[in-house]
Amino acid sequence: MRVAIQWNGKMSFTSELPSGHRLEMDAAPEVGGENKGPRPTEALLSAVGTCSGIDIVDILRKMRLQVDEFDMEIEAERAAEHPRRFTKMNIHYKLTGDLPVEKVKRAVQLSIEKYCSVSHSLSALITTSFEINGTRYEEVLD
Repeated sequence: MRVAIQWNGKMSFTSELPSGHRLEMDAAPEVGGENKGPRPTEALLSAVGTCSGIDIVDILRKMRLQVDEFDMEIEAERAAEHPRRFTKMNIHYKLTGDLPVEKVKRAVQLSIEKYCSVSHSLSALITTSFEINGTRYEEVLD
């Protein structure tokens, strides 16, 4: 995979992606940016969530289950010192539909432990939780 990244001036960069899409990222104004796009760290968290979400939808479909709605929230902690890497993440999945707890749990485990290439590219501890029809389930994967 190859991504071409072009500097737009100040703190803004545009990535030309293999899929044909473009992604512009920028820094906050207080550090010289113009807020023209997401911060790289925001894009990274979004990529982790989206990668895992794609896995989970695919796995549940293969189990012949229908997801009616699916949202997630990621909370992350960063180191105080540079390079200020992510040290912890919690992904909270909120699913709606006729979804058995054990099947959702398995889909989450498979995504985080085996399939999500984005999360496996990080050195952060990634924990998860999920919600089905408003009922929250806490999970920590070892």
